[in-house]
This record gives sequence, C-alpha cells and structure tokens, in this order.
Amino acid sequence: MNDNDPNRFSSGQPRPERRESARFKVNVPVELFAPDSDVPLRGATSDLSQTGCYVESIFPFPIGTILEMSLQIDGTVLALGTVVTCDPQVGNGIKFTKMLPEDQEQLRAYLEAAAQQAKDQP
Repeated sequence: MNDNDPNRFSSGQPRPERRESARFKVNVPVELFAPDSDVPLRGATSDLSQTGCYVESIFPFPIGTILEMSLQIDGTVLALGTVVTCDPQVGNGIKFTKMLPEDQEQLRAYLEAAAQQAKDQP
C-alpha cells in the first residue's frame, strides 16, 4: 500500500468500513419527497444497498433531511430515509430508516440478483 492510498489513515491504519451492507452500482429510478413538498425530485441511484443509496443531484438536500422515497425495482419499493452525506453539486448519501418487511424483501431479492449478475460477467 502506498502513502497516497485513500484507504489509509495518516497513522497508516486502514480506514474502517462504515457501511452495514454491500453496495451495488445500479441505476434505479427514484422519487424523493422532501418535508412539506408535494413535488417529487426525480432521479436515479448511482449505488444501492440494503441499508441505503446514493442519489446524484445538482441540488442536494442538507444532512439530516428526512425524505420519503419511492424506488422502482421490479415494482415500487417505499422507504423513509435520512440524508447522511451532502456533496454540493454532486448528490446525497441516504440511509434507509423505515421500510415495510415486504419492501425490504423485494430490495433484498433485487440486490441478490444484481450480485449474481455481477459474478456471472467476465
């Protein structure tokens, strides 16, 4: 490992993984509803996991914003999420905070299929 590796702390120790589940680079259509707004922000995920996603946006929401979300994966998956990262003119990292069990299962099955498809490609 060289000194310019972004996965190293200045102490030389590897950066700990903070994510709870594996992410997959998938573009899934998503609608985000901000508090007190009836107009959705439409976009797509740039990555997705069982516990959250990243949505690219020129106008990201501030950290701590609670969003109602609708993901289009083999049907509609509804979730409540909280913005955990805000990258100006880039997008938001969103952690899922509430999801019905049937939506969790639909998301799990979708991600499992995406993982299998990634393994099958040379």
